[in-house]
Amino acid sequence: MHLLHRNTSQDASQECYQIKCDKCDTKPHKEILGQVTQSLVKQEQRKWPIDIQTSKLLDWLVDRRHCKLKWQNSVLAIREKINNAIQDMPENEEIKQLLSGSYIHYFHCLRIVEILRRTEASTKNIFGSYSSQRMKDWQEIVSLYEKDSVYLAELASLVVRNVNYEIPSLKKQISKCQQLQQEYSRKELDYINNAAALRDRFFISCKQFGITGNDVRQELLSLCSDLPTGLDGIAEGTRNLTDALELYEACVAFVCGSVSEPIAPLLKHVQLKGNTTVYEWRTGRTPLTIERPVSTENVETQPMEPADTIDWGDDGMAETDQSAEIDWGITLEESVEVNGQEPGADVIDWGESTSAAVEIDMVESGAEGDDGVAKGNDALTILENTETRNQFINELMELQDFLTQRLTEMSEEADILSINQFQTAPAIIQNQDSAKVVAMTTLVKDLVQRLTNVKMQHLFMIHASPRYIDRVTELLQQKLKQANAVGEKQHLMVKKRQQSLEEQAALEPTLDRLIQRTKDLRKLIEADVSRRYQNRQVNLMGVIV
Repeated sequence: MHLLHRNTSQDASQECYQIKCDKCDTKPHKEILGQVTQSLVKQEQRKWPIDIQTSKLLDWLVDRRHCKLKWQNSVLAIREKINNAIQDMPENEEIKQLLSGSYIHYFHCLRIVEILRRTEASTKNIFGSYSSQRMKDWQEIVSLYEKDSVYLAELASLVVRNVNYEIPSLKKQISKCQQLQQEYSRKELDYINNAAALRDRFFISCKQFGITGNDVRQELLSLCSDLPTGLDGIAEGTRNLTDALELYEACVAFVCGSVSEPIAPLLKHVQLKGNTTVYEWRTGRTPLTIERPVSTENVETQPMEPADTIDWGDDGMAETDQSAEIDWGITLEESVEVNGQEPGADVIDWGESTSAAVEIDMVESGAEGDDGVAKGNDALTILENTETRNQFINELMELQDFLTQRLTEMSEEADILSINQFQTAPAIIQNQDSAKVVAMTTLVKDLVQRLTNVKMQHLFMIHASPRYIDRVTELLQQKLKQANAVGEKQHLMVKKRQQSLEEQAALEPTLDRLIQRTKDLRKLIEADVSRRYQNRQVNLMGVIV
């Protein structure tokens, strides 16, 4: 009986088949058994697939002598002939598609030859050969490709290059486009938030000034024109502080006795007479005429012509001897006493004795208003003038601190000592309760806040220096410009993201076409190698998507 069994050695890649005969070991039987074994092995090997690593495909073909090591030299000559041959091609739609946009390889040339057999059939002679130069050129190209299997090496090179370089490069570019899109989207969101924050800061600043921000400069000018009305409203609000001032005076008189200086004199003046001029507060008289100071900050200084100069009438003095001095009449009288001479004709007689004291009235700055005309700072109102306004605010805060302290004391007056201390206090002190003091404190705090808020501070600075309005306008508009600049960057991010999307949209079809061509080349190579190994299955291993 003949038995066929498969022995597997330690090396899994090496397998052998042996036939054992349990009846005889004669030589004829051994020869027959050997032939049968070889036949069975060949049949079994045809079923084994050939697995080739794609990255090592070229080395595999060269090692098994399917291609030569220096196949590139032959390919260069073939490419040159292809470039010359495509210059003269017939008008055929399929040929145009083969020659457009793709690398022409061996199988393209085979297809072109088949098409030329139809289009150049009229050039075939009686010997079966073609007289057309086109046909001859392409047949020569095919022959050069088939010599030493140059076409197989070229196809393998294309597959390796596509798998190792071209496809990963396109995928990397597409991935980079996607990352850029995400980055641009993130930056766009950041710029949107930053622009919104800057605009919010702009509108918050405008709200502090009490303007909308549509026309900053014009709105600030309108506020400045409304400043006197607002100050008059604050002065009107002091009329509600009568109870607070009376309580303050009563407490001071009860605790300290008589006081040499009046309490809150400016506050009482504004309470009784309103926001009067500084002249009226200083002199106690209403000015007959008010000459408000004119700011010269924005007036352009121009050089005056000689004809426009002011004639002071001192030309004669300029022409006199430089050694001459102004004669005030005092030194002359002294010279009379010393020399005992009569005064000359040029001596000024002041009508006073030499022993009479010369009285000089020193007039304070702004005292020109003694004639009923308020000039300079005296022409400003109390709340417009910086010095008097600061005094007014100080007196308000003094009254506020007193009321706050008094409210604290009232909340702690439950002990006997405090009750006994205020038994002899005036009725105005004893009749006060916490609710009334809280109401007084609220009124005073409201006036202080209205005078010291950010809006009023800037308005006072604008009123004191009209040039300040330009700085405030520029400061506010700068925030808006920053917001607009950030908004432009946001639009730039949108534009760049769109460009990245367009680039990705252009790369993806290219990648798909390259992958499909690589798959087609893989099938062609597998089929060609399979024919060389009795149609065994061939698999190109590796990442070919």
